[in-house]
Amino acid sequence: MLFTPYRLGGLELPNRIVMPPMTRSRASQPGDVPNTLMAEYYHQRASAGLIVSEGTQISQQGQGYAWTPGIHSREQVAGWRGVTDAVHAAGGRIFAQLWHVGRVSHVALQPDGAAPVSSSPLVAEGVKVFIDPEGRGPEAGVGEMVQHSAPRPLSETEIAGVVQDYARATANALEAGFDGVELHGANGYLINQFIDSRANTRTDGYGGSLPNRLRFLREVTEAVVAVAGRERVGVRLAPLTTLQGAVDDTPQATYLAAAKVLDDIGVAYIHIAEADWEDAPDMPAAFKEALRLIYRGTLIYAGKYTQERAETALRNGWADLIGFGRPFIANPDLPERLRQGLALNEPDSERFFGGGAAGYTDYPGAVR
Repeated sequence: MLFTPYRLGGLELPNRIVMPPMTRSRASQPGDVPNTLMAEYYHQRASAGLIVSEGTQISQQGQGYAWTPGIHSREQVAGWRGVTDAVHAAGGRIFAQLWHVGRVSHVALQPDGAAPVSSSPLVAEGVKVFIDPEGRGPEAGVGEMVQHSAPRPLSETEIAGVVQDYARATANALEAGFDGVELHGANGYLINQFIDSRANTRTDGYGGSLPNRLRFLREVTEAVVAVAGRERVGVRLAPLTTLQGAVDDTPQATYLAAAKVLDDIGVAYIHIAEADWEDAPDMPAAFKEALRLIYRGTLIYAGKYTQERAETALRNGWADLIGFGRPFIANPDLPERLRQGLALNEPDSERFFGGGAAGYTDYPGAVR
């Protein structure tokens, strides 16, 4: 089933293989601007049924790692236009992943050295971010991993401003030629910091009860849908995980409720990030089946999927599309390799973040 077509909103996908968002930290400095090297990288991988771009900060406040691209300046929009043109020229389809990291940042990355923002003034001990204290840029590939800075809670007025930042970023993404946008609501970043009970200690209308904790997700999604339309909006969630200090006391109930919110809004897809670390627990089949009953749109799953696991998920009806992350790093023609049962290149983990073409655009295609 991986190689059968699929209709996603207004897009006809030639296969069900998704290239999910993967941070590669190669945006040009200063300004975190997408560049021609990035355009070549995405162009090479355009045979995916759908590409979701690397996390792209909606504002400088939303940035948590050095050298990641933004989509809030005119230069960034122009840079992304070069990427989307390259993907479309190769017959591909690409969504922009809109990203606000919340507390997972550092004062060195924030406007005027301010504290990062979050739902609550909580520090996730041991959660580190990547900074470039010497300003050497991505080509050098040298920086420093440091504990994230202590955040301050957003006021309700500021929350409304962040919602508008998401809406502006959506308009910028469409101007840049993206086919749609994906909201990053996973992995312990800002939306996740509102959803999960142990990351949110607010006592106002954005905290406490589950409906209140889901309010930020709902407002952001509604604002983005108002700009792009429901068929061009997806949301990434990481149910049942505890990434970067985001922990929920009743995760199954919480994320089934989140799925109901997104079903009511009518977004095109939910993108489920399963735990992908060594010895990670499997997501129960019962949860996947419940999610399918509650959410009527397209479901994408990603997280250490093999071709065999992917086919099982598709046959069982849990998923409509499957994301293959690390395999796409080293195999630009991954769909064809999977179709033909060819061996896969191994990715060079030393070159995942920062650097130039090596370990980025120099992986060979399959010899046929």
